[in-house]
Amino acid sequence: MNALQLLDPVSLAIVFGGTLAATLLRCGWRDARAALIALTQLPTRPFDSGRVRAELAAQVREICEDGILRAEPHSFGDGEFDDLSDALIRHRSIKALHDQHERHSARRRNAAETAGRVLAEAAELAPVLGLVGTLVALGGFSAAAGGDYARSIGTAVITTLYGLVLANFVFSPLAGAIARRARAEESEREDLIAWLAAAVERSIPGAPSKRDMDEKAAA
Repeated sequence: MNALQLLDPVSLAIVFGGTLAATLLRCGWRDARAALIALTQLPTRPFDSGRVRAELAAQVREICEDGILRAEPHSFGDGEFDDLSDALIRHRSIKALHDQHERHSARRRNAAETAGRVLAEAAELAPVLGLVGTLVALGGFSAAAGGDYARSIGTAVITTLYGLVLANFVFSPLAGAIARRARAEESEREDLIAWLAAAVERSIPGAPSKRDMDEKAAA
């Protein structure tokens, strides 16, 4: 079979464009925008925990040498850790550090879950739009003449194929890629927070450890 026979711009426009339109109508502009942002971030460089740890080390060294009272917040080029540094210095509290991290973590999880949900909807709708294209092509049988029957059949088959391909080889894999990237970044950030909290605990008089806070929360 000639691969060029599988290329049908009209069928692709019906399935792909229809899927995007239906997904937008089902999910709304805000969620669709969150999915688009997550997709544009996929080709970019992932979270560099090594760089952030190296820059955090300077902050930790300053706190250990000068004490938390004289330390100044640093800028790390990362929104969360900039806020964490500011919260740590302002409140002189490990709890403030963890609270700030939880707020950022919740926003990231929500954004990743929203993007995944939108792409899952698209994966669900793509085969439906493929079927719509098939029905449109089959509906042309009544007006087809001579060799146009073969063309209508080909269009009917190819739209179904496009729907299945978009669902299983485009939208679903993209949703999985966003979820994997979010989990990997969250794990690296959790490790950095644990390391930072442990490093500065001894510099904050009377600061409870993470274990103390967990035990208090459990009680």
